[in-house]
Amino acid sequence: MKKGFDAEKYIALQSAEILKRVARFGRLYLEVGGKLCYDEHAARVLPGYKKTTKIEMLKELGNLDIVYCINAGDLASGREVGLSGFNFKEKALGDLKDLKSFGFDNVKVVVTMFSGEDVKGFVSGLKKKGYEVYFHDRIEGYGSNMAATLRGYDKNEYVKLDNDLVIVTGVGGGSGKMGFCLSQIYKERKSQKKHGKVETGFAKFESFPIWNLPMTHEVNLAYEAATADLGDYNMIDKFHMKAYKKRAVNYNRDVENFEILMRIARKVSGTKWPCGYRSPTDMGVNMMREGIVDDLKCRNAGRLEIKRRLKKALKGSEEWERIRDVLKKCGV
Repeated sequence: MKKGFDAEKYIALQSAEILKRVARFGRLYLEVGGKLCYDEHAARVLPGYKKTTKIEMLKELGNLDIVYCINAGDLASGREVGLSGFNFKEKALGDLKDLKSFGFDNVKVVVTMFSGEDVKGFVSGLKKKGYEVYFHDRIEGYGSNMAATLRGYDKNEYVKLDNDLVIVTGVGGGSGKMGFCLSQIYKERKSQKKHGKVETGFAKFESFPIWNLPMTHEVNLAYEAATADLGDYNMIDKFHMKAYKKRAVNYNRDVENFEILMRIARKVSGTKWPCGYRSPTDMGVNMMREGIVDDLKCRNAGRLEIKRRLKKALKGSEEWERIRDVLKKCGV
C-alpha cells in the first residue's frame, strides 16, 4: 500500500535540521510539543508516520539530556489530562516509563510553578526510582514585571546538564517548558559572559500545525480538531509576515505569547532578536512537509481524523461545536 508520509526521509531531514540549530549555539534547549514517545495523532493523519517516529528521530541525534516538566498545580489537582483517562501524575509516570523503555533512563524532572502544593508523594516516589527532581517556583508578575521575572529565575534551582542538546518535554501545554528553558539560559548566559563562552540558545519542535502547508489543509485542520478542548486554532504568523513578507501557519497561543516571550528573552539575552528569531515560526524546527509523499492521501486521512474527533466529543459541547466548525472548513 502506498504511503502518504515517508518517515525515514523525515527522520533524516529533521535530525539534520536540529543538529544545524545545535551548531549555532554552545547549548540548545529544544522544547518539544505533543507526545514524545507515542504520537498516535500524527500516525493517523500522516499514513506512513509511525507513532514512535519522533522518539526514533531523537535517538539519531547522539548524546543528549532530557528534562521533563510538570506544573505543580496540575500535579496536585488530580484532574484528567485531556481525554486521556489519566490524571497528570499518572500521565507523567507513564511518560517517564516510556522514555526509560526507549533507553532514556537519566531524565531529570522539574516541578514548575510551585507554590506550596502537596506533591511530596509524587516527588519521593520519583527519587526512590533514582530520578533527580528540581523545583521552580511560581513567579508573581511573570512576563509583565521583568525585575520580578529575573529575580525568580535567579532563585530557581539550576539543573546541571552534560550535553549540548537538551530536550525539554512535559505533560502537554502549560507545563512550564519554555519558562524552564529561559531560566536555564538566563543563568548560563550570565556565566558565559564571565568566561567568554558561546551563548546558549533555544528552539521549538512542534509537529503541528505544519507551518508551510496551507492553513486550511486537512492535516492542519486535524490539529485544530485535536486541540478543540483547549480552544487552539490555526492562524497566520503575523510576525513572520511582517519580518519576511511570507505566509507561515502557526497556532494562536504561540503567536499571542510571542511578544511576552521576546520581552523576557531580550532581558535574558541582552539582544533585540534573541537567537536571531523574529517570529514564532523562526523558533520552530519542523520538516514535516518534506516527509509528505502523497498529499491527497494525507488530506483524506486528516479529514477522517476530524470526523473521528467529532464522534468522540460530547454532542452539543463547546468542543463538539468547534470540531464541527473545523469539519465545515473541509467542505463536509
